[in-house]
Amino acid sequence: MISEKGLWSRIRLRLLFTGPTLFAFATVMIVPFLYGIYLTFTNWDGISTTSTMVGFENYAYVWKDAVFWKSFYLTLKYVFISVALVNVAAFLLAYFLSSGMKGQSFFRAGFFIPNLVGGIVLGFVWQFIFSNVLVSIGQKAGISIFGTSWLADPDKAFFALIIVTVWQYAGYMMVIYVAGLMNVPKDIMEAASIDGATAFRKLRTMILPLMVPSFIVCVFLSLQRTFMVYDLNLTLTKGGPFKSTEMVSMHVYEKAFLSRDYGVGQAEALVLFLLVAGITLLQVYFSKKLEVEA
Repeated sequence: MISEKGLWSRIRLRLLFTGPTLFAFATVMIVPFLYGIYLTFTNWDGISTTSTMVGFENYAYVWKDAVFWKSFYLTLKYVFISVALVNVAAFLLAYFLSSGMKGQSFFRAGFFIPNLVGGIVLGFVWQFIFSNVLVSIGQKAGISIFGTSWLADPDKAFFALIIVTVWQYAGYMMVIYVAGLMNVPKDIMEAASIDGATAFRKLRTMILPLMVPSFIVCVFLSLQRTFMVYDLNLTLTKGGPFKSTEMVSMHVYEKAFLSRDYGVGQAEALVLFLLVAGITLLQVYFSKKLEVEA
């Protein structure tokens, strides 16, 4: 049994190494999170030095805020399409760039580079492409779909946002899939080839089941990134035209910082956090079951 002196010695030693990290984590994450929960029960406007407790009025407002729920449903649509396309594109890239083709390392680096560009810069670059480059090509070549800027059309602007998202994240997810494909046992694949299995059959019955852990990680990361999209949304479309591409993160920001309604903004942010956490936990739960079955 550890003596009291030895116990305190261990505690002091652990605090010596973990104390600074725990303090930084509490200062940057825990304290602001708890203070944000407190703000949801006030009517603070972000400027005044005083605020009044309003109870659950802010949450009642969130429940009745049609604009918030419209932006949330739009975000769900954006997340569903983007996550599917990102992972399909990333897996196909990884599969073809792991087949031993010449220059595959160069192509891997090329597809990964967009992930290194910040969302702000990326949005401005693609804004120029959609509003100038593609319009110029469309008008000169007589391609009607590019005759006008996609960012000026409510339907096309939404898909322009998805295209840029896929372009940005597919390379990052590709790296994870490449790592998963490299861990597929070579002897199993060679035995399947000797038995006459086609490439498609090996992909369907052997590679995909063994890649389930990689799929779980990539779906989780792409869910998290697409749900929290803001910088790309801001610089590419600014939520327009006519709020047709205003994602829920942008709506929460505008409610808190532009409308100066921090109480409601924080309540919406907390509701969004709980919804995204619930969806993510469900994804992890069902993915783990799929991994066990595979």
